[in-house]
Amino acid sequence: MAKYRKKPIMVEAVVFYAEASYMMKLSKFLPFKIEVFEKDGKKHFIIPTLEGPMRATEGDYIIKGIGGEFYACKPDIFEKTYEFVEK
Repeated sequence: MAKYRKKPIMVEAVVFYAEASYMMKLSKFLPFKIEVFEKDGKKHFIIPTLEGPMRATEGDYIIKGIGGEFYACKPDIFEKTYEFVEK
């Protein structure tokens, strides 16, 4: 079986927390309106992605991909995949 390595690309990302300061950053980052819902004690919102609607839960990283698309990534996966470069 062949092995592959992810190409080193830079992405922009923001962490989703339903607090005012984070929501302000997120609303400037995303090109669509955010409506936060609560289910089972967890806050989330829906991101329209290329593959269809995706739920972003509080604490997830919201990533802007190289094609301008947005998607959510769980913190543990994000931290294994990406490293901080600059603000």
